[in-house]
This record gives sequence, structure tokens and C-alpha cells, in this order.
Amino acid sequence: MEKKINLIVEDVDKNLRIDVFINKKENQISRNRIKNLILNKKLKLNHTILENPSKKVTRGDILELTIPEPKKPSLKPYEYKLDIIYEDKELIVLNKPAGIVMHPGAGNFDNTIVNALINYDKNSLSNIGDQLRPGIVHRIDKDTSGLVVIAKNNQAHEHLSSQFSQHSINRTYQLLIWGKVRPSKGKIDTFITRSSKNRQMMEVSKTKGKKAITNYKTLEIFENNNTPTLSLIECRLETGRTHQIRVHMNYLGNSIVGDNKYKKKFKKIKNIDPILEKKLINLNRQFLHAKTIGFIHPKKNEKMIFNSILPQDLEIILEMLRNTSK
Repeated sequence: MEKKINLIVEDVDKNLRIDVFINKKENQISRNRIKNLILNKKLKLNHTILENPSKKVTRGDILELTIPEPKKPSLKPYEYKLDIIYEDKELIVLNKPAGIVMHPGAGNFDNTIVNALINYDKNSLSNIGDQLRPGIVHRIDKDTSGLVVIAKNNQAHEHLSSQFSQHSINRTYQLLIWGKVRPSKGKIDTFITRSSKNRQMMEVSKTKGKKAITNYKTLEIFENNNTPTLSLIECRLETGRTHQIRVHMNYLGNSIVGDNKYKKKFKKIKNIDPILEKKLINLNRQFLHAKTIGFIHPKKNEKMIFNSILPQDLEIILEMLRNTSK
């Protein structure tokens, strides 16, 4: 059923952004969804359609927001074994392997996590987002492994989306980088925008884009005369921008091992273990794993934290590095 929300701006709320004002009054709808509804001409301000979510409201403004009936996705089921580490009536926590994308897109409409979820239980996924993304609250890259949370109904989707918008989700990643970072721990606080040279890549900008904050610390450093210097890093995200960790590590001059988009050339080292060298050069994914995810449960209102171990292909590389660095 289509739903309409009618609001009148009072003096206490004047000068707020219109999407912020609506989110304040209707906090079960995420600000990101409100933005998208406005951009899709679903908001009338004083009986006239408005497409600018950043417009400031004034006292006495009359708002009418239309929330359309969710569309049912026309997606093919994909027989794929999902690694579900937690499930209840509200959500699923998945451990996604590298090599599979989260949802249908250009060139791949059938073999995705969404298609696998449709095959698993097509009737228990939220449907308020993009038609091709039922249940998808957030994403990790195709060649990144680790934990993602899936919404099984619209109320859970809104609740989780709101937490992502407020940057209150706990997300930590482990990654292996070339070289070592200086200082060994810190905070990267920049803007990230689409690259002017390659539209499939992102880059750090001083003046434009979205705010991106990554907290990092060095867990281990691997170095001796027979191996390139490598470091195991843990990153805790305050924001979740496209390719954020990959871009921020590249910005520091320490790209992630196996990252073909934001890569650094492998430096030939004499006497390196040939098996280790082959594993480093031929890793067909970036050494990046979403290790921890924590959030407030949308129904129980309790903090939930989930952890995962590194996939075997990444753990083997670490074991070899530890052995050669002794």
C-alpha cells in the first residue's frame, strides 16, 4: 500500500535541511531513503514537487511525502550455498566469500548474493530499497570477503539503514599491505570522490566528495632480507564509502596485496620462498576481510557483535610470512 506522510514545520525546526527534518519526525525511515524519495519526486513542499533534499525548511512549511508500495523484484534464484552465521526473524548475518558480488548489476544479473538469497527464501527479504537489491542494507566489494547483514523485513531494513547513516555500526577489517605505515596507527580523515581519470575508481580529494574516516592500527610487520616488507593492518570504519579502505591505504602509499585496481607493483626480492612469491603475485583477490560487524538489533534493541576468521587462502599467506620472518 502507498503511504503518505504529512508534516508542518514549527518554529523549533526552521532552517533544518528538509531530509534531516523529515528524518527527525519519522525516524523509522532512514535519511538515505528520504533523500532518494525526494530525488524521485515523491515530496511536495507547499503543494509543489521538490527534488532538493538539502533545501532548508521554514516555519509553516507544509510537507507531503509519498512512500510508494514496494516493488516485487523479478530476480532468478541462484543455487549457491550461503555461509549464514546468524539468522532470526529480522535479519541474517552472512560470511561472504571473495569472488561473488552482492547484487545484480551491469554484466551480472543472476550469480549474486541477492540471487542466492532469493533461492534461500524469497519471501523473507526487505523490499523497500532498489528493486534489484532486496534485503541489501550495505555492501562489500566482490573481491572482499567477510561479514554483511541482510534485512528480512522492511522495519529491520529501516532500523539498520538508520544505524549506517548515523555511522554507529561497528565494522573492522583486516588487510595485508605493501610496506609499513607511518605512524603505525592513526586516523585518516579525507573526502573521497570518483576518479576523474577512471570512473570505476575512487580517489581522495581535498575539496569535494563525501567525508570518509578510517581508523587504522598495525597488528604485525613482516620483514627480513628474503621477503618484501608487508604489514597486517586492522581498520575500523567510521564511514562506509565506496572502496574506502582501498583508497585510503593507497593514499598513504601502501596499497593492499592483491588489489588490482589500486595496486603497487611487486618488487622482486632475491632468495624469496618461491611458493610465497607465487601466492603473493597470483592472489586473485585483495587481501581484505570484513572481520567484525556490530549493531543494535532492530527488534530486541540489544547490541550484537559478530566476528569471523580469515579465509584459508589469506591465513596461509600470513603463516608463511610468519615463518619466513622468524
